Amino acid sequence: MLITNGLIYTDECRFCRGSIFTQGNTISAIFPEGHSLPANSRVMDARGCYVIPGLTDVHFHGCAGHDFCEGTPEAFDAIAAFAFRHGITTICPATMTLPDEKLTAILRAAAAYRNAPHPEERAALAGIHMEGPFLNPEKCGAQDPANLQAPSPATIRKWQDAAQGMVRVMTIAPELDGAADCIRECAGMLRFSLGHTACSYETAMRAFAAGADRVTHLFNAMPPLGHRAPGLIGAAFDAGNVFAELICDGVHVSGSAVRAAFRLFGANRIVLISDSMEATGMSDGTYQLGGQTVHVQDSRATLADGTLAGSVTPLDACLRTAVSMGIPLEDALRAATINPCQSIGIDDRFGSLTPGKHAHIVLLDQAALEIRQVLCGN
Repeated sequence: MLITNGLIYTDECRFCRGSIFTQGNTISAIFPEGHSLPANSRVMDARGCYVIPGLTDVHFHGCAGHDFCEGTPEAFDAIAAFAFRHGITTICPATMTLPDEKLTAILRAAAAYRNAPHPEERAALAGIHMEGPFLNPEKCGAQDPANLQAPSPATIRKWQDAAQGMVRVMTIAPELDGAADCIRECAGMLRFSLGHTACSYETAMRAFAAGADRVTHLFNAMPPLGHRAPGLIGAAFDAGNVFAELICDGVHVSGSAVRAAFRLFGANRIVLISDSMEATGMSDGTYQLGGQTVHVQDSRATLADGTLAGSVTPLDACLRTAVSMGIPLEDALRAATINPCQSIGIDDRFGSLTPGKHAHIVLLDQAALEIRQVLCGN
């Protein structure tokens, strides 16, 4: 297929005019404007659109009335189909803090789903983000504190075996006993993301030195950046090579803080996430997350005590919200495409319109930034 007449989002994270040539599910070539094009190809006219890589969400729990932790092929398929319709062509869903045996069963089921044939127009399941159960009970947010447990390298290996290597990210509170050992011993098999934590700057810096390289939903479930106690946020800034997740649903983080985060970390280190839960794409009402009842009203998902319990906003809408907050489109796209892939180690296959990579291509309306068409799947 030949995609022409659109503004292509390049590896340099800017737009240029040209054409993209795909063969099967692979990007074969990108031709600059005026270059001779292959003959006898099916042509897609992308006039009026940005031609962008498919979005990648590396932290969300569900959508379309389903939760990833249901652990069923039906739930996985419904989530993958909803994501694809919203231009999210690669996903790394998150588990919640659940009993050990339940988590193991979910991981096995996800591995089986990945290995099975799927219908077309589904997001690629590229990994799993385990958000818990190695969290600080004082900062567990909507996670069930009854299921928290002490960090253990042996437990991580057991879960990774059950998932057939699919666990890409594990959120961990570095101040917990055993957390440092987990990071040192297991950093080669997955990425550690610091979050749901009350850690000090010094503890965070030691965790980054040990191998952690991410922050889970910056600003949320962690102490604020203080001028005498900079905490995790200050440590992540100083560490230099750390990616910071950011929920841009307009509820979790204010516009000013979003702009500050992009200034603080740079567009190359911010990872836009949705943190969406099963009510995403559904009407207001009562839902669940991690076994806890969640009330959804006016784009807010909360527990009975008012604690935010994920979002109800898909990643494409988070992208638009970031732009509406003053983030340049080129930077917001970077944070929703290549950065998330780099942050979980799948950027060799996904995240950019690079010859040789999977042809995950989305046409984005230049005026409204709405998804006009998702051209290729997995």
